Amino acid sequence: MDQEKSKAAAGQGTRAVWSGERGERWQGATQVPVALSASFGYRTVEEWLAAALGKKAGHIYSRNTNPTVAAFEEKIRDLEDAEAATSFSSGMAAISNTLFALLSPGDRVVSIKDTYGGTNKIFLEFLPRFQIQVSLCDTTDHSAIETAIAQGCRLVYLESPTNPTIKIVDIARVAEAARRRGALVVVDNTFATPINQQPLRLGADLVIHSATKFLGGHADALGGAVCGRKDLVDRIFHFREINGACLEPMSAYLLLRGMKTLHLRVRQQNENAMRIAEFLASHRAVEKVFYPGLSSHQNHDIARRQMSGFGGVLSFALHGGFETVKKFLPRLHYANLAANLGAVETVAGPPATTSHVESTAAERAASGIPEALIRYSAGIEDADDLIADLRQALESLSAK
Repeated sequence: MDQEKSKAAAGQGTRAVWSGERGERWQGATQVPVALSASFGYRTVEEWLAAALGKKAGHIYSRNTNPTVAAFEEKIRDLEDAEAATSFSSGMAAISNTLFALLSPGDRVVSIKDTYGGTNKIFLEFLPRFQIQVSLCDTTDHSAIETAIAQGCRLVYLESPTNPTIKIVDIARVAEAARRRGALVVVDNTFATPINQQPLRLGADLVIHSATKFLGGHADALGGAVCGRKDLVDRIFHFREINGACLEPMSAYLLLRGMKTLHLRVRQQNENAMRIAEFLASHRAVEKVFYPGLSSHQNHDIARRQMSGFGGVLSFALHGGFETVKKFLPRLHYANLAANLGAVETVAGPPATTSHVESTAAERAASGIPEALIRYSAGIEDADDLIADLRQALESLSAK
């Protein structure tokens, strides 16, 4: 009992290291072994059947469950203070499996306009094919979101901060509106991470992560996760085990290893992003900076209330449009120009090649995403070096 109290009282840093790490290990290994086995054998049919039916602990086939994957699921479950968690082969697998597991023809979804581009495609292209109605509201118009919910819906899907315009949604307010109508609330917490934000405590039923990003933190493994109410996670797990978008064991191991330093990385990325946002906001070549840590941010007060840190991702628009973006980005020395974020190294790119590469320019405009926008995921480098790098790239734009 004392051990359970101690575990419950543990901070996020301790949980990031130890959660999911206490199971039996092959040959007493101190690290979670990589169980590269498609199947798991039993000495008797009775034992095998008991494991297959869930009457005793055990694994039968890695498409369903796997020991390495289970350790990853337990770590993110504990970090989000959830009843249960399950995992997927990617963040988009987590999102799509959740939506298709919980929705049926005739249902209605309420969401926001500037979700991640892949999520937006599900709302605009795929769900309507299954006679699922989708209502997309202006992201920061909470009254409009509440009105849409009041008209009736099965599920409310939120993302906060949003990708890539870093808008903030008042999760508690929207969750209360959903609760009045009996709707489920799903929140993509990828940008914030459980270190900076805990949507379940704010009233959400489920939390989604692209584990590829901050959770793994090293840009070397794809993965996704869903955490929340056990009855809902069980339904999503069943859909995933049949449809097959399972997380493979080596990726689970890499994500586990990365998550042990999640609290340290996020702390540094929060600090770097804040300093960089302040620098960019004062530079003449920058038209606008999007970062919830700035007092000028539209929903800075909401972010202060529901987040313990403002995150490692910011975005900014340059004067001169997309042509200026194309000149600016290659001049950065300390940034990978790539379609990723949340890594230990800084990553930068425009929505046209990153978050909304699947969208047309018109669709990006409809979501309020400027073509001159740059998404900048601050790494763990020295902030002074990153700022100096941005300064020289910005100054070179006006050099003769």
